[in-house]
Amino acid sequence: MSFDIFLSPPNVGVLETKYVISALESGWVAPLGPDVEAFEQEVANFVGVKHAVALSSGTAGLHLCLLASGVGAGDEVIVPTMTFAATAFAVTYVGAKPIFMDSESQSWNVDPNVLDDFLQKRADSGDIPKAIIVVDVFGQVAHYEEITTICQKYGVILIEDAAEALGSSNSSQMAGSFGQAGVFSFNGNKIITTSGGGMVVSNDQGFTDRIRHLATQAREPVHWYEHNEVGFNYRLSNILAAIGRAQLSRLPQIIASRKAALEHYTNYFSSNDAVAIQQDAPWSVGNNWITVALFETAKHSEEMRLMLAQNRIESRSVWKPMHLQPVFSSAQFIGGNVAVDFFERGLCLPASDIETSQAVTNAIDSSQ
Repeated sequence: MSFDIFLSPPNVGVLETKYVISALESGWVAPLGPDVEAFEQEVANFVGVKHAVALSSGTAGLHLCLLASGVGAGDEVIVPTMTFAATAFAVTYVGAKPIFMDSESQSWNVDPNVLDDFLQKRADSGDIPKAIIVVDVFGQVAHYEEITTICQKYGVILIEDAAEALGSSNSSQMAGSFGQAGVFSFNGNKIITTSGGGMVVSNDQGFTDRIRHLATQAREPVHWYEHNEVGFNYRLSNILAAIGRAQLSRLPQIIASRKAALEHYTNYFSSNDAVAIQQDAPWSVGNNWITVALFETAKHSEEMRLMLAQNRIESRSVWKPMHLQPVFSSAQFIGGNVAVDFFERGLCLPASDIETSQAVTNAIDSSQ
């Protein structure tokens, strides 16, 4: 079905055109160049870290972070069950096994209590997972004050999947700056886009140097093509980096537009006890990437999705938990039914700006 109103369309305009034309005129069209270097530095400065590597996708970033962390065949990696499949897929790329973990009810991210209990049991048996990928789902920052302490306690490598959370924070520290490294996505539906792309950020230069080496086909620094290990073609082009630079400069404006949309939905549904709009967790200042409505029942959520589709408005269920995905049917799952409940009752609504959210609520009013 085609839509007139999309869930999360890219917000691009005159400035992006100007940056792309400038990049083209410079002659730098390959996966290197001044815009790539500038984009890396600008994102690092924005997040508050020292180093960054621009890549072809967020998934590539997760893959390389696992490799650079020494995660490999037979290792176990804890992954939130409430996430997009790319988080879990990256674990399989290195031959490791995902262990899926349930959410807490405020940010919908990994539950620190479940994590601590699980690692304590594993510590008793001497079988600690190698790493955890914590996801800042829907732009909500996970409870890192507790999670980082737990990871340090048990010696678990922490990688932050901040694909959805550029511009979010826990009031004092920006998303992407927690753990060994953070990974952003600049896919077409994210808060800012390069059409396709991603980035790894870290305070560890040795780590980002390793990422950069692997992302450029692991080519050795000699004047012929020398390779001591398998590498990947994962770098971002200069033209796409130019788009990203323009987008990053407009990020505060984009966040403000999406916040206005969220506030409109919050006010609209405030008198309806059968619908709740997800708000920031007490420790999180979200980037309002996606507005999520939690309905009283799964039936109500599906009825709303179908009604909006009939009005050519795109909406989408929240991420189906990974432990329910057929491809991971044999994987271990730790926790209860929090993520499953969110999946069954949650619906993502178009919220790129207030005009969009008003069009959605007008459609709801017309259908009643």
